[in-house]
Amino acid sequence: MLVTSLVAVLLAAAQAGRVVSFDNEVKPLLEARCIKCHGPAMQLGKLDLRSRQAALKGGEKGPGFLAGNPQQSILFKRVAGLEKPAMPMDGKLTEAEVETLKLWIEQGAKWEGEIGLKKPAVDPLKAIEESPLPPGAKDWWSFKKPVRPDLPKVSDERWSKHPIDAFIKQELDKQGLKPAPPADKRTLVRRAYLDLTGLPPTPAEVRQYVDDQRPDAWSQLVDRLLASPHYGERWGRHWLDVARYADSNGYEHDFDRPNAWRYRDYVIRSFNRDTPYDRFLLEQLAGDEVNEVTYDTLTATGFLRNYAKVGFREKDNPQFRFEYLDDMIATLGRGVMGITVHCARCHNHKFDPILQRDYYKIQASLYGYVEVEHPLVPKEQADEYYRQNDEIDAKIKPLRARVAAIEDPYKLVLVKDKYKRFPANVQEAIAVPEEQRTPGQALLANQIIRTVRVSSGEVARHLKPEERAEVQRLEAEIAALQKQRPKPIPTAMGITDGDYRFVPDGAGDEPAPGKGVKMEVTEGSYLHKGPGPYKVPPSYFLHGGDMYSRGSVMKPGFVTVITNGEPATEYPSPSGKTSGRRRALAEWFASPDHPLTARVMANRIWHHHFGRGIVATLDNYGRTGEKPTHPELLDWLAVEFRERGWSIKAMHRLIMNSQAYQMSSSFADEGNLAKDAANMYLWRFRQQRLEAEVLRDSILHVAGSLNTLMEGPAVFPPLPEETLRSMNKGIWKRQPNGPETWRRSIYVYRKRGLPFPFFEVFDLPDQTITCGRRTVSTVATQALTLLNNEFVLDQSKRFAARLQAMSADRNEQLRLAYEIALGRQPTSEELSVATEFLQKNQMDDLAHVLLNLSEFLYMR
Repeated sequence: MLVTSLVAVLLAAAQAGRVVSFDNEVKPLLEARCIKCHGPAMQLGKLDLRSRQAALKGGEKGPGFLAGNPQQSILFKRVAGLEKPAMPMDGKLTEAEVETLKLWIEQGAKWEGEIGLKKPAVDPLKAIEESPLPPGAKDWWSFKKPVRPDLPKVSDERWSKHPIDAFIKQELDKQGLKPAPPADKRTLVRRAYLDLTGLPPTPAEVRQYVDDQRPDAWSQLVDRLLASPHYGERWGRHWLDVARYADSNGYEHDFDRPNAWRYRDYVIRSFNRDTPYDRFLLEQLAGDEVNEVTYDTLTATGFLRNYAKVGFREKDNPQFRFEYLDDMIATLGRGVMGITVHCARCHNHKFDPILQRDYYKIQASLYGYVEVEHPLVPKEQADEYYRQNDEIDAKIKPLRARVAAIEDPYKLVLVKDKYKRFPANVQEAIAVPEEQRTPGQALLANQIIRTVRVSSGEVARHLKPEERAEVQRLEAEIAALQKQRPKPIPTAMGITDGDYRFVPDGAGDEPAPGKGVKMEVTEGSYLHKGPGPYKVPPSYFLHGGDMYSRGSVMKPGFVTVITNGEPATEYPSPSGKTSGRRRALAEWFASPDHPLTARVMANRIWHHHFGRGIVATLDNYGRTGEKPTHPELLDWLAVEFRERGWSIKAMHRLIMNSQAYQMSSSFADEGNLAKDAANMYLWRFRQQRLEAEVLRDSILHVAGSLNTLMEGPAVFPPLPEETLRSMNKGIWKRQPNGPETWRRSIYVYRKRGLPFPFFEVFDLPDQTITCGRRTVSTVATQALTLLNNEFVLDQSKRFAARLQAMSADRNEQLRLAYEIALGRQPTSEELSVATEFLQKNQMDDLAHVLLNLSEFLYMR
């Protein structure tokens, strides 16, 4: 450390006396590493580094540098890695190069003339767009098509009867590990119920299985549970994590999504009817493009619409559209393919052979989307509904215009007063005429102008009496017309393709200097109305991910490294109103040549059964993800999944009928623990903490409170008053504590801006992005919640009342308590301790204790 410090001091001293030459040191550096992204071809972030004047003018983040002050210069901060994203994008500068730029800025950043005038021999932008795959790109294990391996031969009779067991035992033998013995029947029946339905078995259901001596009793139990409607509620919840489902927009305004729940119910129904996974994907990507469009397939398109959304109109903020497209690509990449395609938005992927053009090929496949509310009634009924509303809107429009003519002059004065509470630079930006604002001023001004509003109530206090009377009369007319609206028809939040394009504010195809980009839409609607078949608006290769730095027009396509042959990129649209590109994307996912789709879903199913995937990183099969512990087994499962018709229920049967699934979780062999303490090779069943939703549902179930009504709008369990007071955007309806809110947790309102506190404590994932694997933490707030939460305390009392209603005998109450909560009878020691406990405490307290036991909180 002393030597290193001394060298740094000596280097700094040597540099301090050096005068940096712009022509000999800085100019070559800028031309070699910076000008391709901030020069004649494009200016990322609107920063132009061709001249000192342009650099000082700066871009979206301000001036490129402040002469004499490198620590406040964006150029230095980015190349030094002090501010993200670090630059240049194609690799770091050396320490000496960073020091050169720092000294140059400190010395006043002297600069004469322009740079980047010499035309390069090869167009650097075309070179980026046409980057080849690196050598050996397809050699990575997950980019190769899975092939069914031969089954291993094992001598142990118990482990030789099932393909999964043969693979597991082969690896255990290699690692010198002993497999656990089978779990007892009571443990198994509780495991199966929690795993497939998310609810513990009743005492009668436990006895039914324990007493069943048929050799196929276990497989019969699995079939019964797969036929239960509760199965879809349990396993649909897993997919909703992938789909980043929520009932509100998120972000600042967190607007309600009143019809989002229809997608949630579609997912539950799909799992219950065992919709083949390839069809499930097709409906969610292109439910409006399939040959037979139904209400369910239209509802399924809500999958792509589930992105978190800023509250403004998209046409006023076109940049947000690219964020929503990025979210779709991230969800499809991580959730369906297990690769991080979204990391190639600004440059070729840093770790995996995913090209930047792959990102924009997929973006082109999705680019035509527009948000819609799909009517779930016959077309004639929907047309009549919209016709009546259009008539009423036409009558209301002139009335609103007259109100605005009275109120707007007042609003203009009042809003200026509101602007005064903001800093001087914000007020200055607002005062500059829109066409004269710098990019930075435009960003500041637009944020304030679009969020600061003057309400009609505020205006009313300033109106003259005659103006107030006129506004009241007009508002009364409007209210009377509103009452004439027809009863709303059911609709589903989804997407389809539509007519719009992004155009510059200036003339021509490219943004004029200092201009932005706006969305041009068909008058009155995004939907294609003809004439002729639908044509997708052009999408572009965006250099650096910057919407202003357009490259070539992109054609739809797929990820190069995992695409074999030339699969179709468009399908004929049955309606003529869509492009068929999203359907082509879905068909590619389900192609027999796709190396990842079946692997990823088979591994996802395995993870939810065993608590860890064969690939632990469920959404990253690239070089930064973990490699499979049992690669041959994963390939065998992927091929089997596809050949069994993409049936998820068939995979449950296959996995759960293995010895691997039926092992004990309490087996503790010292030799095994020394060699594989993390149980990577599955020598015993992994104990798994119940997810937040399953824990809440289990508490309701054992208390006898659970309302099993399925589907429908979300419910709003009571929240503490202080929590409700902290919420100033979106909704949380006040519903009483009772059967209406005691429904399964999948139906609890998913508010992005206010996650349900009980769920959040028990590791609810971020609801704004796709989630493959939930975090499982053990923190004090979980114990405190189970001890003090009003919901838990209330249900403990109801559990106690249930026991007392079932029997007046204290010993029988204790036996029932253990059977209902834990699926077994108490031991003699537990019975003795519980009896002694009740001499000083109430049955409510004992019920509360049972709900806090680890045995209740874990699937064993």
